[in-house]
Amino acid sequence: MSKQIVVSGIRSTGQLHLGNYFGAMRNYVRMQEEYNCYFFVADWHALTTHPDTRELEHSVLNVLAENIAAGLDPEKVTLYCQSEVPEIAELYLLMNMLAYKGELEKTTTFKDKVRAQPDNVNAGLLTYPVLMAADILIHRALYVPVGKDQEQHLEMTRNFAQRFNHRYGELFPEPQAFNFGAELVKVPSLDGAGKMSKSENQNATLYLADDDELIRKKVMKAKTDAGPTEPNSEMPDYIQNIFQVMSLVSAPEVVEKFRGDFNGARIRYGDMKKQLAEDMVAFIAPIRGRAVEIRKDTDYLKRVMARGAEAARESAQRTLGEVRRLMGLNYLC
Repeated sequence: MSKQIVVSGIRSTGQLHLGNYFGAMRNYVRMQEEYNCYFFVADWHALTTHPDTRELEHSVLNVLAENIAAGLDPEKVTLYCQSEVPEIAELYLLMNMLAYKGELEKTTTFKDKVRAQPDNVNAGLLTYPVLMAADILIHRALYVPVGKDQEQHLEMTRNFAQRFNHRYGELFPEPQAFNFGAELVKVPSLDGAGKMSKSENQNATLYLADDDELIRKKVMKAKTDAGPTEPNSEMPDYIQNIFQVMSLVSAPEVVEKFRGDFNGARIRYGDMKKQLAEDMVAFIAPIRGRAVEIRKDTDYLKRVMARGAEAARESAQRTLGEVRRLMGLNYLC
């Protein structure tokens, strides 16, 4: 029996961070044993913010190395770079005919980007959800391991699949977010504002490439206050954030110890952050070390990408052939 298909990707800008790991990569590693997985580095998506393209290859290889360091096995999954599969671009073009300006303008990520970069509101930024849909639908994926912030884009992917199926004939499944039955993870920023991000406050984001001292420095600067003045006080959002981050890397009994200290109005945030910092160092350091060693072997990484691109294109060509047939675009047949 053939395995169900999973697709997901990570932009090639910047370095991977804790949010990437717990929002997606951790599930990638679990999924590779049970599913037919296509995981890609999203370099086309990165172009919507106009990065220096001279740095793209370096960034792509870094992201690939960090994914492997986090536990992905290139022998078990298809690892590739988005731009090495041109069939995605054709499906993106065709899916744009099924997307509407109004719905694209209403997406949360588009509105956030417009506020953040008002002088760079390009068409690629507006149609970002369509390209994401093409990434997923090109392999007819059933599951997408995404973070909570991508749920809206995934809902749009289902909408585009429904419109295609209704207009031209049944082809695409309606992909679902998949997190092994758990709630989708959104890792909060250490400054108490929003989520960890490649592009927002880098001092409040923990990257998988951060060295031990930088991790400690960032954690110790996490936003706190003087502490509760009486037992069972309401916990502020930014303190909840620290507990949430701690729950990802610390032992349950450690988290409960500090939660009890908070409820008893005796918590010492300095001690809590020191504990979190050491637990975070212990978690990130092995991944960082493996990534550094893998990144040294550029030839190996390029072989992984080439093999992955070949397999991804085979899948993509099958889907695109069906798309053209259903749409009546195969004039030479």
